Formats: sequence, C-alpha cells, structure tokens
Amino acid sequence: MAESAEGLGTIPEHERILQEIESTDTACVGPTLRSVYDDQPNAHKKFMEKLDACIRNHDKEIEKMCNFHHQGFVDAITELLKVRTDAEKLKVQVTDTNRRFQDAGKEVIVQTEDIIRCRIQQRNITTVVEKLQLCLPVLEMYSKLKEQMSAKRYYSALKTMEQLENVYFPRVSQYRFCQLMIENLPKLREDIKEISMSDLKDFLESIRKHSDKIGETAMKQAQQQKTFSVALQKQNNVKFGKNVCINHGRIPEERNEIVLKHALEEEDENEDEVLTVQDLVDFSPVYRCLHIHSVLGSEETFENYYRKQRKKQARLVLQPQSNMHETVDGYRRYFTQIVGFFVVEDHILHVTQGLVTRAYTDELWNMALSKIIAVLRAHSSYCPDPDLVLELKNLIVIFADTLQGYGFPVNRLFDLLFEIRDQYNETLLKKWASVFRDIFEEDNYSPIPVVNEEEYKIVTSKFPFQDPDLEKQSFPKKFPMSQSVPHIYIQVKEFIYASLKFSESLHRSSTEIDDMLRKSTNLLLTRTLSSCLLNLIRKPHIGLTELVQIIINTTHLEQACKYLEDFITNITNISQETVHTTRLYGLSTFKDARHAAEGEIYTKLNQKIDEFVQLADYDWTMSEPDGRASGYLMDLINFLRSIFQVFTHLPGKVAQTACMSACQHLSTSLMQMLLDSELKQISMGAVQQFNLDVIQCELFASSEPVPGFQGDTLQLAFIDLRQLLDLFMVWDWSTYLADYGQPASKYLRVNPNTALTLLEKMKDTSKKNNIFAQFRKNDRDKQKLIETVVKQLRSLVNGMSQHT
Repeated sequence: MAESAEGLGTIPEHERILQEIESTDTACVGPTLRSVYDDQPNAHKKFMEKLDACIRNHDKEIEKMCNFHHQGFVDAITELLKVRTDAEKLKVQVTDTNRRFQDAGKEVIVQTEDIIRCRIQQRNITTVVEKLQLCLPVLEMYSKLKEQMSAKRYYSALKTMEQLENVYFPRVSQYRFCQLMIENLPKLREDIKEISMSDLKDFLESIRKHSDKIGETAMKQAQQQKTFSVALQKQNNVKFGKNVCINHGRIPEERNEIVLKHALEEEDENEDEVLTVQDLVDFSPVYRCLHIHSVLGSEETFENYYRKQRKKQARLVLQPQSNMHETVDGYRRYFTQIVGFFVVEDHILHVTQGLVTRAYTDELWNMALSKIIAVLRAHSSYCPDPDLVLELKNLIVIFADTLQGYGFPVNRLFDLLFEIRDQYNETLLKKWASVFRDIFEEDNYSPIPVVNEEEYKIVTSKFPFQDPDLEKQSFPKKFPMSQSVPHIYIQVKEFIYASLKFSESLHRSSTEIDDMLRKSTNLLLTRTLSSCLLNLIRKPHIGLTELVQIIINTTHLEQACKYLEDFITNITNISQETVHTTRLYGLSTFKDARHAAEGEIYTKLNQKIDEFVQLADYDWTMSEPDGRASGYLMDLINFLRSIFQVFTHLPGKVAQTACMSACQHLSTSLMQMLLDSELKQISMGAVQQFNLDVIQCELFASSEPVPGFQGDTLQLAFIDLRQLLDLFMVWDWSTYLADYGQPASKYLRVNPNTALTLLEKMKDTSKKNNIFAQFRKNDRDKQKLIETVVKQLRSLVNGMSQHT
C-alpha cells in the first residue's frame, strides 16, 4: 500500500518534468534531468518508463499527422518534378546572361576600381591638407622661435613658447615631431635663462666699471645747477640791496651780472651735452633678464640674485684706497663711484617694478652712509693741508646735494661736515701759525717809515690806522707799529675768508655762520697768535728794543679788533646788535701778550744790568777813591738812558714800572756786591769809591729818565744804599744805635745785620794791615769803638732773631 501510494505520487512529478523538457530550451534541460536523479532510488527507472510511453504517444500522433498530409505531399512532389525541366532551362539562360553581364562589366569594374582608388587618394590628400594646415602654424611658430633665439630676442621667444604650449601643441600632440618640440622647449628655456644671466653679469661688470663716469656726470650736473642757483640768488640779493660787503666795500652790481651771465653761458654750453644715466649705460640686459624670469616664474630668484650681487658691488665701492687722503682725486673717485652706484639703483627703482624697492635702497643707503662717514672721518684726520680739506668739503657738499636730488637722506653727511670743519680749523690754525712765525721772523721791529702820501695810503689801506697828529706831520714820517702789524691784520682777514669758505653751502643760517666765524677767529687769536707772540717774546735773541716794539704792535692790534668784528659782520650780514653774537677775544689775547712782553722787558733789563755789574772791578783795599765814578757804571747809566728813550712810545705805566724795576734791581745788585760772602775785606777808600757810583745812580734817578714820577719816588730805589753808605761815611754809629727802631730815625732803612756784615769786613781789613797798632791814641779809641759797635749790632741782630 505504501509502495502503491509512493508510485502514485511519483507519476505526476514525472509528467511535470516531461512537460518542462518539451517546453524548455535544450540548454536548460540539465537541471531538470538532475532532479530526476535526486529523487528516490527507483525514480529513474520509472521516469524512463514514463518517457518511453510518452515517445510512443508522440510517434502515434506523428503517424496520424503524416497519414493526414500524405496525399498533399505526393501531389507536391509530382508538381515539383514537372517544374524541374523549366528550372534547368532557366538555369542555362541565367548562366548565359551572367556570362554576358560579366563580360560587359569587366571594363566598368576596372573604371570603378580606378574611381575608388582616386577617391581614396582624394580623401587621403584632403586629410593630409587638413593635417598640414593644422601643423603648419606649429612649424611656423617653432621656426619663429628659432629665429628669435638666433636674434637674441629671448623675451619674445619665451612668449612664443607659451603660445606653442598653450595653443598649438594641443592640436598636434599626437605627432612625433610635436613630442620632440615639446621635449626641446625646457632646454631652450634653460638656455635663455643662462644667456640672460650671462648678460646680467656682463651688465653688472659694466656698471661697476662705469659707475665713476655715471657719478661724475651726475655730480657735474648737480654742481652746474647749484652754480646757476647761487648766481641767480646773488642777482636777486643785489636787486633787494642785500649784496655782501667785502673789504669795507660792496660787490658791484655789474660783477653779479657778470657772474650770472657766465653761469647762464655755461648752462647753455652744457645744455646740449646733458647726459642721463640711460645715455651712459644700456639697461636692456636688466629689463630682458627681469622679463625673462617673470615669464619663467623665477622672478623672486632673480631679484634675490640681483640684490645680492649689487650688495657685493656696494661693499667694493665703499672700500677706499689706502692713500685716498693724499690727493683730492682720490676722494673724487671714491665719491663718483658711490654716486654712480646709487644713481643706477635709483633708475632701476623707477623703471622696474619689484626688482628694487624703496625699502631695499633705503637699507642699502643707510649701510653705505655709515661706512662713508666712518671712512671720511678716518681719512680726513690724515689731511694736513687745509686746501685739501676744503676741497674735500666741497666734494662732500656736491656728493650730498647730488644724492639728495635722487631722494636719499643726507643730513648725517652735513653733521659730519661740522666735525670736518673742526679739523679744517685745526689745519688752518697750524698753517696760520707758520704764517705768523714767518711774519715775525721777517719783521725788523722798527716803526714803518713812509716818504710820501702814496706809501702812507698803502699802509692805511692794509691796516685801519687813524692818528690825526701823524697825519699832520710832514713827510718823511713813521707809523708807530712795525711791518708785522698790517701783515698780521691781513692774514687774520685771510683766515676769516678761509674759514668762511668752509661754512658756505652747509645749509646754515647767516647767524650760525657768523657764530662759527667768530669762534674760529677767537681760536686763531687766543691760541695760535697768542702762542706765536709768547714764543716770540721768549726767544733769546729778542732784545729790549724788539720787546718795546712788540708791546706797541700788540696795542695797535688790540685796537684793530673792533674792525675785525665789523669785517665779520659785513661778510655775514649779521647786525652787531644781534642777541647772542659772540665777541672776539682779541683784547685779552693782546693784553696777555703785552703783559708777557712787559715782564720779559723787566727780566731782560735786569739781565742787562747784571751783565754790566759783572764788569765791575773794584779794588776793595784801596786807601783813597779815584775821584770819579766807575766806568762800568757810567756805561750802564748811558745804556739805561738810551733804553728809556725808546720807552717813550710805551704806555706811561709800563715805562715807569720798567724804570723803577731797573733802579731797584741795580740797587739790589750793588748791595749784594757789598755784602758778597766771598768779599772778606773792604777799605774806607773802597767805600768812598762805591759811594761815588751810588751818587751817579741817584743823579740818574733824579734826572727823570722816564716822565711821570712824583718827587723823589725813583730816588727811593737807592735809599737803602744811601743810608748805609752815609752811616759809614759819617761814622754816625751813636745816632744809629740811639734812634734804632724809631720811625723818624735817620738810618731807618739800615738793617743791623747788613751794617754788621759790612763793619766786620772793614774791621778785618784794619787787622790785616796792622794799622791800629801804629796809630795814635785816637785811632786806638776808634778801634775800641768799632768793637763796641760790633757787639751792640750783634746784640740787635740776636734780639731780632729771638723776636722772629
């Protein structure tokens, strides 16, 4: 029952599989058949049985259908056999027709093939023309690129490369020649870059060599412009009555017009010759190189390279030659190279964008300015010649004005000029010290003689001398000063002119220039001239006559100081009433020199007196005097009389002081002669002879060798000698000892020590000659008196020492 049930269930499944096999494409039958084998073990056998049954059924149906259509098939075969004969006839006709058609179409085929071949060629030609039309612009542009490279038009070549890469090459990129061109372009760019850099290096070397010429041209143009401006300003000043006063007069208006005319003529002559930096230097390599690197995208690299190389050149330009300070050409070459360097940089700044910036040039200029100032400060200190320092100053001014015209700040340069001005003044002072020494060496130290009016006017034109009394005198006559006075006055004015030359063009006010001139003139007077005068006064060969003349000269130079102040005022156009105007210190300078000369007169006069005194040859043991004064003393008095005659031109107090000093020194020298420790013995005859000499001295003093003394003032110089000699001549010891210490004492000026010393010398003489042993009683009494006086004098001396 179970098997029967299983068999019943399997039969519908087999029918479904058969239906799928019949209705499904044979390619998909595999899975269906696999399901047969996946079923129960006997399913395959049963399926085969079912399949055989199905085949038998289909065979029966086919047989039925064939039996149904057999008669129609037979009829169709019969009809087909009837048509066979006609078909063969038709085949023969068709074959014949085909043969004839083939024979007739052979020529057409040949022509058709020719036409086809021509069409293909035409199509190919059209394609080639189209491709050539596409390639020809590329080839033409590449040929243009080669021509540009050959013509060294590198910037245009780079632009052509850009067009090739962006426009033309994309159209023909499939062709091999295009690939070759594309591969060659980077090499061409590198070649262009190297060539442009080589041109730039040549340009940098060229401007380094020509920077001095560029700077020289720029400085020349600046100087011409300044000359024209100064001439125009002078003409305007004349029109407004502000022309400069020089040498107590004014510059004529015609002279200013001539100056302006010459300046205009020079301007016209140079107008056609005005050269710019572009005329002197070809900047095209820089422009090309900049454009090339801009196109190549390496503009920043180029800018850094250019600035680095220019900084190196700047350091070379700023390095001076070791002997630059020896000549002005050395300074000029130094300045022109620097100006040329910065003129080029300024031009690059204004004609390019970004290659050189204002910040870069300012940084470079500040670096250069510090170096320039250090170099000039060092080298200017080696300049001993004021003319060279002045030329250096003029070069610095032109250098500063030139660069200022290009927008570079130059205030520090003008500050440096004030330092150099101090050095210039020092060199001027040294030069004028030599000038003053030469003047003093050449002077004869005697009043200037003039024999006619012309000579008189020549002297007064050189020196501001006014003396109505001298003017009234008839010719020949003499000026009180010597020849050195007008020469010194002229040289002081020349010094002021020289100092003024440095102060010009410093962009300072007239007040500042006036102050600078007065200060430098004060230095000349108080340091240089004063030192020269003091050295002159102290020279051993300068005698009393020369010293007297020097005092007279300094008096007149002192009086001329006000004219020097007026002179400075005139050339600077500054009123003397201006507040803070520096005064000249010449008054104190000449006063100090005069005082030194006066002191030297006193010293030399005393030395001369000592020389005469040294000639004294007394016989200190003589018994009787000669009856006349000593020869050396008479010569000394005659010398003093002649000297004091020369002193008449000196100020009264100077002559009186010199005369009093001489008399006092003579008195002191004579006193020292009596009290000399080497002198052991003095006789009464020698005292009497010495008294005759002192009388001559008193007579000289009473003769008033120098006017102005009141009463017996000059004779008081010999009062000590007179009272001492009177004491010994009269032998009035009782009065001396009795009145000693009294204000009204007759021998008030006699010192006990002095009297004791002289008395002992006389006592020793008496003992040596053994005179008193042979004398009478009076003489013995006198000897005892001497001893008594000696004792009393010693007691007075001891009392004085104890009191002291």
